[in-house]
Amino acid sequence: MELTADMKRVVAEQQLGFIATVTPDGRPNLSPKGTTVVVDDSHLLFADVASPNTVRNLSGNPHIEINVVDPIVRKGYRFKGTATVHTDGDRYQRGLALLGERGSSLPGDRVRSIVVVEVVEAAALVSPAYDQDVSEQSVAANWLAKVAQLYRDRFGS
Repeated sequence: MELTADMKRVVAEQQLGFIATVTPDGRPNLSPKGTTVVVDDSHLLFADVASPNTVRNLSGNPHIEINVVDPIVRKGYRFKGTATVHTDGDRYQRGLALLGERGSSLPGDRVRSIVVVEVVEAAALVSPAYDQDVSEQSVAANWLAKVAQLYRDRFGS
């Protein structure tokens, strides 16, 4: 599976991936990771800063799904694959360096591990808002107005 230019763009712009794993007793575990980055044409990674459940789940079952969505245009991608956890060594150091190159200001001493995901399947995520034959610009304008109102109500003008 090769990541497309648009998939890479969305991950680079959003950085927030919702990581789905499975607990040892078969329950879903969903955890947001604000360090999701593209490694190359077929790999993503994220940093384990405070992710003991995610890492524990991956040690028993390396299958993973990452969803990255632009909440304003309500489009994104789901990435399915297998994960490897790196707590030291070359892959860990390269992961820290890549995070820095991608703009992360996260101190390396806070990163417990680097999780590298080999993407084997990817698909578009598109909101049902587009079922009404509306433009991306229209969806974005609608959501930007909602977000602006939400934060005016919450914090004042």
